[in-house]
Amino acid sequence: MAPADLPGRGLAQHQFFYAGEQKQHQMFVIKHGRVAWSYVDANSKGEISDAVMLSNGNILFAHQYGVTLINPDKKVLWNLDAPQGTEIHTAQPIGKERVLYLQNGDPALLRVVNIGTGKTELEFKLPVGEPKSVHGHFRHARLTAAGTILVAHMDMKKVAEYDTKGKEVWSYAVESPWSAERLANGNTLIATNKKLVLEVDPKGTVVWQLKAEDLPEYQIQGFQIATRLPSGNTLVNNWVNQWSTTVDKHNPPVQALEVTPDKTLVWVLRSWDDPADLGPATTIQLLDRPIAAEDVHFGEIR
Repeated sequence: MAPADLPGRGLAQHQFFYAGEQKQHQMFVIKHGRVAWSYVDANSKGEISDAVMLSNGNILFAHQYGVTLINPDKKVLWNLDAPQGTEIHTAQPIGKERVLYLQNGDPALLRVVNIGTGKTELEFKLPVGEPKSVHGHFRHARLTAAGTILVAHMDMKKVAEYDTKGKEVWSYAVESPWSAERLANGNTLIATNKKLVLEVDPKGTVVWQLKAEDLPEYQIQGFQIATRLPSGNTLVNNWVNQWSTTVDKHNPPVQALEVTPDKTLVWVLRSWDDPADLGPATTIQLLDRPIAAEDVHFGEIR
């Protein structure tokens, strides 16, 4: 599965917020190599596909059958249930009063809601490949600095960028994209569940990539979210499907890998036992420096 000695300092390498798709809702904050905060709901339904910590410590998470905002004391501040026959796998805060989410369904929708008033302030339909196959529509979408949204269309085999009118302004064809984010240099970082991470420029030229074959000592199960760090390194998770795989705790897979631009590994996370059984990885948000994940906009909506 992986070498006995891993690059980096394990849980102490970074301070981070961690969540993953698994059979129960489970999230962690790791600081100074220890679990500083955790949230576990063993009776939950659905999987956490997207989660983000705001600057005030509140956490917004999409969990297939809804999207929920909790505070550090784990009190529910806001919740929206997915209508019957739909799923919600991705959500992003806009300021502290609005939430953008995608609703897998027939039709599939992008919505911006005001969590104080409950009012839907923006809505438009999104195209999908198989309208009735709701589960496969989307897993991840992210706003850009330009105020547009990047949507990873899993079942349409492309990443597409939309403005607030729902007009497609850019796209890139790729097999089974799971996540996409716009980088500061104008390129787009895409992770696919085909064990591939790509950085493509606005013209669609691949300028950097990471494949499972670039990590021969590690068993890559599947990439979900890739993030470009301020250092220029790329952090990507290695998700394990709990529904079809039994994790061997004596030789478990790694959960995240940080690589330099030349693909040198500087940190590999593997934590399936004390002091932190983190479970499968979907998203890792580094907290090494002050965060303001809600400091984004969608057109004029801020």
